Amino acid sequence: MLRILAIETSCDETAAAVVDSDGGQLVLRANIVASQVEMHQKYGGVFPEVASRMHVEAIGPVLREALTAADTSPDQIDLLAVTRGPGLAGSLLVGVNFAKGLALGWNKPLIGINHLEGHIYSLWLTEQADQIRFPAVCLLVSGGHSELILMRGHGDYRVLGGTLDDAAGEAFDKVARVLGLPYPGGPSIDKAALEGNPAAYPFTRPLTEGEEHAYNFSFSGLKTAVMRAVQPPPESGRRTRREEGLRPGYLRPDVNVNDVAASFQAVAVGLLVEKTVRAARDFGAACILMAGGVSANRLLRAEMRRVSVLPVYYPPPVLCTDNAAMIAAAAHFRHADQPAGLSLDVRPMLPLGATG
Repeated sequence: MLRILAIETSCDETAAAVVDSDGGQLVLRANIVASQVEMHQKYGGVFPEVASRMHVEAIGPVLREALTAADTSPDQIDLLAVTRGPGLAGSLLVGVNFAKGLALGWNKPLIGINHLEGHIYSLWLTEQADQIRFPAVCLLVSGGHSELILMRGHGDYRVLGGTLDDAAGEAFDKVARVLGLPYPGGPSIDKAALEGNPAAYPFTRPLTEGEEHAYNFSFSGLKTAVMRAVQPPPESGRRTRREEGLRPGYLRPDVNVNDVAASFQAVAVGLLVEKTVRAARDFGAACILMAGGVSANRLLRAEMRRVSVLPVYYPPPVLCTDNAAMIAAAAHFRHADQPAGLSLDVRPMLPLGATG
């Protein structure tokens, strides 16, 4: 058996987890996450410097809580794993340097894990893990990433496409801000849309034509269309529409926020589903995987299952957002070929599949 302690600090969640790798099966013993959401709500998004400071304050208590919840001690840990990228440089440095200190003090091996790969391997912490077959097409959607990946085996990836501008989660955040809904935007839009009419605003689905963009996404134009549909025209000679757009909740009096949320979500989800199902068909996938924060969206899950003829797998909501359990799961599959030791450094732009 291999007992893995993992640390995740790529953005605004401070997390530690303990996972056992026993005969090829993963057993989650503890998964502790300290969220900074309330702190960043006043900024309408993550403030990088604040995030890194809060990681420094939270990481020690989070580690102790994880060890207690797992009923384990440092001498029972066999491997340390930490997110080395991609992410915010300052946040990553807190986690990596803390993990180096543990590795040195506990005399344990240390490896760096790709945050994106962690999201994918969150699926191997679910009861569905033994049903996943390769090749699989994975839709990886979060606040910072929107990618379609062909997974031909463990650690074998081909990126088929991605966003040309905003990530899906970023678009949800920005639209929520325009509508005056709280950060993070994904859950806020999801909740508001339940009471809205998805056909109330006929927003156009972007990037539906052209083989060169068969597997790519674009959300910037959709976000702008929402802003133009709900905000008053700029005051002549005084403000531009862009300047007015920076004011959260600056809406025309006839706007129904729930209807706008539902209409935006329907188009965004429709684009994600269309491209994913197309990629799965074109590459002969055996199943579709979804991971990342946006994969917790209820409409996305329902529509993907409705449209796809293939099995669709996704983690529970607690494993969709950033957490350390997924980093431990990736370490289980990748510890043999990942760089290890105290020379480990952060890579804020680390691409999927990189080991250097």
